[in-house]
This record gives sequence, C-alpha cells and structure tokens, in this order.
Amino acid sequence: MQPLMMALQPLLLHLAFLRLGTTGPLVQGRGFRLPTVAWPSFLDFNWPQVVQETIQIPNNGSAPLLVDVQVFVSNVFNVDILRYTLSSMLLLQLSWLDTRLAWNTSVHPQHAVTLPWDSLWTPGLTIQEALWVDWQDQSPRARVDPDGHVDLYLALTTETNCDFELLHFPRDQSDCSLSFYALSNTVLELEFRARAVNEIVSVKREYVVRDLKTQVPPQQLVPCFQVTLRLQNTALKAIIALLVPGEALLLADMCGGLLPLRATERMAYKVTLLLGYFVFHSSLVQALPSSSSCNPLLIYYFTGLLLLLSVSTMETVLLAALPAWGNLSAESSPSPAPRGEEQDPGDPGPHPEEAPGVKGSRRSWAEAADHIFFLVYVVGVVCSQFFFIGLWMWATCKSDPGPGKAKPHGGQPRL
Repeated sequence: MQPLMMALQPLLLHLAFLRLGTTGPLVQGRGFRLPTVAWPSFLDFNWPQVVQETIQIPNNGSAPLLVDVQVFVSNVFNVDILRYTLSSMLLLQLSWLDTRLAWNTSVHPQHAVTLPWDSLWTPGLTIQEALWVDWQDQSPRARVDPDGHVDLYLALTTETNCDFELLHFPRDQSDCSLSFYALSNTVLELEFRARAVNEIVSVKREYVVRDLKTQVPPQQLVPCFQVTLRLQNTALKAIIALLVPGEALLLADMCGGLLPLRATERMAYKVTLLLGYFVFHSSLVQALPSSSSCNPLLIYYFTGLLLLLSVSTMETVLLAALPAWGNLSAESSPSPAPRGEEQDPGDPGPHPEEAPGVKGSRRSWAEAADHIFFLVYVVGVVCSQFFFIGLWMWATCKSDPGPGKAKPHGGQPRL
C-alpha cells in the first residue's frame, strides 16, 4: 500500500495545485443545486481539505481555448404565438482540452475518470432568450481522458422568447434563436465551435422544425454561439377553425340575397347572420396574435368580411323600408282636389285603384335596385377573394427594428 501511495503523490499534488472548485452553475436557470464532490476511486483516501477557489481557464498560449459544442435538439413543444414563446428540450455536449488534467497511463492505468462539474473549469453559459431553464441532471459529471480531453453533457428544458413572423398565419414560418453566452470569459480567452443535430422524431404537432443551424456571431465582446430553429406551421387546425366558418358565413349571406325583398324572413335571416359573425369575429380577435408591426393578414381579411356582411344587411333594411316610408308620406299628405271640381261626399279620398298602382311601382323599383345590388355584391365578393389570394401570395412586411437595434440610442456592443 505504501508504494502505491508514493506513486500517486505527484498526481495528487498536481490536482491540489489546480485548486479544484467553482463558484456557480454552468447555465443560468432555476432548480440547479451545487453537487457534492465525489472523487474517483483511485483518489479515494485521506487528503487535507483544499480551500476551493475559482479555477482559471486553461491556457492555450496566444490563441483562445477552443470549445467544441454539439447541440442535440430532441423536442420542441408548446409553441405559444400569443405569448411569443416556445419550449424545447436540448442536450449540450461540450468538449475541450485541459492539459493540466492529463496523467501518465503507464503509471496510472486509468482509461478515463469522471469528475463533478464543480471540480474543474467549465464554461459558464447563459441563454439570452431564456425565460426559465430546468435541468434533467442537477449534478452533471465530466469525463476526463488521460490526455486531458474533457467531455461534459448537459440536458435541459427551456422556455425562450421568439419573434414569430405571423404575417401569413396560419401558413407562417419563423426563425427562433437560442444564444448561448459565456459571460465570465472574453473572446481572447475562449472560442466556440458549434454544430446542431436534429433528433426530433415526432411530427404530430402544429409547428414542426424544418431546419436547424448554428453560427458564431462575429464581433462580440464575450464568446457566444447561436442555435437557430426554423419552425413551420402545418395550418390544418387554423384552416378548419377559422377560414371554413368565415367562408361559410359569406356564402350563406350571398344565398340570402336570393330571397324576395318583400319576405319578412329575409331581414331576420340577414340580421341573424350578422350577429352570429360578430360573435365569431370577437372570438377570432382573441385567438389571433397581435403585433406592433406586421399583424396577420387574416385580421384584415375577417374585418373585410365583417364589412361585406354589414353592407349586405344595411342594403336589405334600406330597400325594405323605402316603400313603407313612401306609403306613410302619401297617407300623411293627400293631394288636394283640382279647382272647379266638387268633391263627391260619398268619395272622400283618392280612388282605391290608384294606391295599388303607386305602391306596385315603388315595390318594382326597390326590387330592381335589390337585384342590381345582388349582382354587384356577388361580383365584389368574388373579386375580394381573388384580391386576398394575391395579397397572401405576394405581400411582404418588414418588421420594425427592436429598441436594442435602433440607432443612435440602441445597438449591441461591438469590438
């Protein structure tokens, strides 16, 4: 036992010189606890306790330390366009070289050791867009090879903010970014080389991930890498719940124009459709997201349908009321008898056969106007549908820049 202790003493002195310890979690988030140090089996013996201090980043000469990052995206769920947030499950694999942890395999035949994350230097990461972060493993361990190569795996679930482009909702497509920053280091000390792997196997969701890419933004004050997910809406639910009822109400309104103008059921039919669409429109406004710029085209489309139904209902009310107003005015102001003619006491008013003729002329005029309006209304509805289809296909909208990117008072810091 004594020869083994003497052989391990240089390695223990080497580890003690590194002052194994850390001051905080790897990535900011809630629910992360400081794990207890668990030493490898070949280091498990009585040794004076070393005061833990902050471990310095490994020295790579004049070049910054290179950290390889692989981001495995396993799931994207709970895409909330009303709150502009999405939740995702990620697995980060961090790899770097720390020659201070290397040992001689001929003296210590260990192929690899696992150490707690607080017993060696690790890059402290912060997700810029994260609202919260939950960890699946609150005590991650790092694998160290004999040459000092370190591998660290982190599994997390996070909810992040995303600026969805909802102009063409429900056929929208947006790019959502997750920016990882190492705030405790500078670009002269640390450099990231990242790539992403799409491991999503389930597509039974409204939003699906169509593309996944990574990049290292240039000219940053602190080391960072960015993961961008391209989300596309499958649109089936929104089409069934929004577009089909709206088109059905518009078609029902055009069919209501085929009813005779003198039928009392026509006015009740039109008013019922308009009131029903008011209820549908109020629930639609709550279901669709709003934005400071580039609101969904569906908001303008359904507002146009509301105006069409209102005009159709007002036309029915006015043309049905005009003949009645004409009869009331004729009864309130009868025409005087011609001079020189004596009125027959047995015939105090106009001849009964004259009133039906006047009333019939007013009705024929109103029905002709109603027929012309119906033809114009049908043509207008068809043209509005083609106009909206063209607007949907070719319309573009550039969102206003955020306050952080506006000039001259905003803008991200650059070197």
